[in-house]
Amino acid sequence: MRISVSSDMDEPVARSLVTQLRTRGHDVVTYGALNPGDDPRWSVCSATAAREVAAGTADQAVVCCWTGTGASIAANKVPGVRAALCTDAYTAGGARRWNDANVLALSLRITSEPLLKEILDAWFAAEAGQDADDRENLAHIEHLDLGGARPAGDH
Repeated sequence: MRISVSSDMDEPVARSLVTQLRTRGHDVVTYGALNPGDDPRWSVCSATAAREVAAGTADQAVVCCWTGTGASIAANKVPGVRAALCTDAYTAGGARRWNDANVLALSLRITSEPLLKEILDAWFAAEAGQDADDRENLAHIEHLDLGGARPAGDH
């Protein structure tokens, strides 16, 4: 799988993330502080990684900043991206299963090495569910990405 990774700071957990993804057999492309010469601002590098997912040149992305919040906001501004800020394995698995999240957002501040491994294990073990309610919600998100108004029946 090709995964775009961005971080606004060159922190040990960000470097570990890249190493763990490569150890798992993924092709990793880095942005921001992880790629010398790139713009390291979270708003820029997160959107850049997310655009690769939206364009289909990356299967998924992992975006990082100090809290993970800014990185997730920037990534979610890219149509077609469903970024989830995950601080534990349960949230990561649920984000993939129920939300078909294609971008994982992580906090550089609170994500330890063991927690990073647990989050990645859960993220990659889960697949998008086929529950009708979940699929309807995702269809609505796609409609919003296209700038559409609320479909009939939405409140």
